[in-house]
Amino acid sequence: MSTKKPSKKKVFATKATKNVVQTKKKISPTISRSKAAATTVAKRELIFGKQNYIWMAIGAGLVALGLIMMLGGSMPSPDVWDPDIIYSFRITVIAPILILAGLIVEIYAIFK
Repeated sequence: MSTKKPSKKKVFATKATKNVVQTKKKISPTISRSKAAATTVAKRELIFGKQNYIWMAIGAGLVALGLIMMLGGSMPSPDVWDPDIIYSFRITVIAPILILAGLIVEIYAIFK
């Protein structure tokens, strides 16, 4: 005995109005949801322009440069403590200023 699956039939019912029948307009099929979504996505514009992304890259570069400048401060010998290496002007002043400048540039890039 074979078990046959019943085929699914699609039934479409439409109601024709007198105007459509009299003027003999061609009824166009509706757009599927996937095609409609694809057309709306293609029409969207980006939030930021090219200049915004350039300013964001500059800000990220300043933050990265500040973090790189903050590296270091390791002692040449584990037995010697030298506060001039750890608390140098580059690590305590210049690097944080660069990081803050990078964050300010990022804020500017977002609001521009």
